[in-house]
Amino acid sequence: MNTAIRDGLRKTLSEQVAPAFSSGVPLERQRQALESLGASAALPEGLQIERRELAGLRTEWLVGPGCNTSHALLHLHGGGYVMGSCVTHRALSGRAGIACGMQAVLPEYRLAPEHPFPAALDDAVAAYRGLLALGFAPDKIVLLGDSAGGGLTLATLLALRDAGAPLPAAAVLLSPWTDMTVSGESVRTRAGVDPWLKPELLEPFGKLYTGEHDREGPLVSPLFGDHRGLPPMLVQVGDQEILLSDSTRLAERAKGAGVEVELEIWPELWHVWHLFAPVLPDANAAFDRIGAFVRGKLSAR
Repeated sequence: MNTAIRDGLRKTLSEQVAPAFSSGVPLERQRQALESLGASAALPEGLQIERRELAGLRTEWLVGPGCNTSHALLHLHGGGYVMGSCVTHRALSGRAGIACGMQAVLPEYRLAPEHPFPAALDDAVAAYRGLLALGFAPDKIVLLGDSAGGGLTLATLLALRDAGAPLPAAAVLLSPWTDMTVSGESVRTRAGVDPWLKPELLEPFGKLYTGEHDREGPLVSPLFGDHRGLPPMLVQVGDQEILLSDSTRLAERAKGAGVEVELEIWPELWHVWHLFAPVLPDANAAFDRIGAFVRGKLSAR
């Protein structure tokens, strides 16, 4: 059954969804397509949504049944740094929060090209500091990021560490885009099997985000940063996505710097398959793993 569902979703992604996010489609239409997909996503049962401002950012606070509101899962959403919102990612945030037993906080950071680097990073750092200002202890905060939000999460950790700020208990990166130079081997080797992302899409998105900044800079491409002193990380990535190398190289470099990293490469899966819960059993299983990891780290603290 799981295989049939996976194959059906892969076919839908390739034939119906991916064309809406091709390089020939205007950015505004791509944004609208992602909003439509997000609006149609099923929300977890019993999820409560409160819209609040955090550090000047529009934010949704998502609380599922039994979630601890003294803890916060700060979710930096994906979308290539050029799209994405609370609408597109509230289902993913809500499910992650429920899995972890804590409320999820989903801010809308500024997007390129209207607001190129470092606007998104500044907003992410501000959101984290905003949680600290509200009284959340750092060891009760976990950072979560998917796709570009995964790279932004890693960059946020680097910026916070370099500023001497207290770091969160852990971080979870889902199919993270950590290398804006697009130099990973999987960009070529997985191009023929990735049903969603295409290599020709990464370059224009990266250019819109980075502008004139050095694409190898550690806060632009956090893969190349110094990872010493970062909190434990769980990295989940599909073996059929062109960004696979962004995760494998990150795990290798972070472990080399003494960081505790759990890398999970999920077979026959694509970019941020978590978005297809609860229909896709693999997505539900991934959330279970996220919950086990986060609960374990919070318990250890």
